[in-house]
Amino acid sequence: MPLEKNKRYYELHADLCKTIANAKRLQILDLLRTGELSVHELAQLMEAREANVSQHLSLMRQKGILATRREGVTIYYHIANPKVLQAYDIMTEVLYEQVTKDARTVESMHDPGASEA
Repeated sequence: MPLEKNKRYYELHADLCKTIANAKRLQILDLLRTGELSVHELAQLMEAREANVSQHLSLMRQKGILATRREGVTIYYHIANPKVLQAYDIMTEVLYEQVTKDARTVESMHDPGASEA
């Protein structure tokens, strides 16, 4: 029998998904997949203002997606749970499959013989 889930579970799940459902935050996850980075390093790689990146990092840390390590005055961010990257990668595969399917659909509309192959 499936696990009974109450309303609070769905609210927490949605909150976690909403936190990740932001293009900048997805970029941060992708950049952190190879290891930890500081706000300064992330801002440079993202070509964004440190203050803006810092706000995203703060929220992601608050939600338990990221964790930190301090070295002197520098704070380094890393992904708190590798399963977050697994979820990211699965959604990337889903997106790729959708884009590929959509491209084939558009192609077949322009070339009626393409769907017969």
